[in-house]
Amino acid sequence: QVQLVESGGGLVQAGGSLRLSCAASGRTFRRVTMGWFRQAPGKEREFVAAIGWSSGSTYYTDSVKGRFTISRDNAKNTVHLQMNSLLPEDTAVYYCAATFEPYGLLYRDARRYDYWGQGTQVTVSS
Repeated sequence: QVQLVESGGGLVQAGGSLRLSCAASGRTFRRVTMGWFRQAPGKEREFVAAIGWSSGSTYYTDSVKGRFTISRDNAKNTVHLQMNSLLPEDTAVYYCAATFEPYGLLYRDARRYDYWGQGTQVTVSS
């Protein structure tokens, strides 16, 4: 079992920055692919970014490329999402997700992730 707890959400003006964190506990953080997803009101949950267990590979959805950066600290069992140049359309509840992946593959399909956090609200005002 893996427990995930997100933090760092809040209210920010367009053009601003936020850094989300996800703390994992319960099992080893090794061989775990981590992902960030978001869900805006009335919309389906969508993939944002993913990172392999060695941090050597990352994957972003097109709308956040160049603005968001995913990173992880395996010694502290945490993953971060640095969000810069935020837009009102980035407003959503952001979720951290995890799945055991021995080959370091990355997934954008939410069904591939077995563990989820409770979410943290990000609101970007125009």
